[in-house]
Amino acid sequence: MSVWEALLVIASGIGAGTINTIVGSGSLITFPTLLLVGVPPLTANISNNLGMLPGGVSGTWGYRRELAGRWRALGALLPFSIAGAAAGAVLLLVLPPAAFAAIVPVLIAFGLLLVIFGPRWQSWSAAHHHESGQAPAWHGRALGVALVLAAAYGGYFGAAQGVILMGLLSTLAVGSLQELTGWKNVLASVANLVAAIVFVVLAPEQVDWLIVALVGAGTLIGGFLGAGVGRRLPPTVLRGTIIAVGILAMAKLVFFA
Repeated sequence: MSVWEALLVIASGIGAGTINTIVGSGSLITFPTLLLVGVPPLTANISNNLGMLPGGVSGTWGYRRELAGRWRALGALLPFSIAGAAAGAVLLLVLPPAAFAAIVPVLIAFGLLLVIFGPRWQSWSAAHHHESGQAPAWHGRALGVALVLAAAYGGYFGAAQGVILMGLLSTLAVGSLQELTGWKNVLASVANLVAAIVFVVLAPEQVDWLIVALVGAGTLIGGFLGAGVGRRLPPTVLRGTIIAVGILAMAKLVFFA
């Protein structure tokens, strides 16, 4: 890899880390870049997953104020992300790439619909099912199942995992959009970490540690940048950004995959 190619990979990592912290879908920047510089697809996918970890740490740190006092509730959701991510990572290693390709745009579209209509559903639910501001019990059960599926997708590929998570959280969890963005960062980072462990243990030959270092350096910087930008965005702007990125992600996967 030339110096210019290395710089391109780092730059794509900065962009991915920034957008991952705010919305998600950063892999739609780094993954095509890795293919462009000649990295084989499976190695690019796995190495990119590991490279996203530093950005997840910096992004989570950037949202630490929004996460304050919410760790117990968030901790109850982590086992679902862990189980789903492990399953998705194993599926990546044993199934052909076409297995998930058809469903990915559908998942992203579903996530966008949840982002769009989630606030209305939350308002309706609060008015008709409870007076305390707490989500109905079935919301928790539905969210658990949905998080397993979202994390499985994240372990398999991961691009637009953040969009899907934001849609689910906006609909089934209680909190401001900024707080839920912090939750999203933690859940996505845990899914990436679990998938990374599976890849390192079961397919170490597919890990290109130079790629991991370059992408990781970029995402670490991008995570801090994204937290600084995302925390200052009004809810309507943040929601619009999520929708815009999700539409671009679907277009990328449907027409340019």
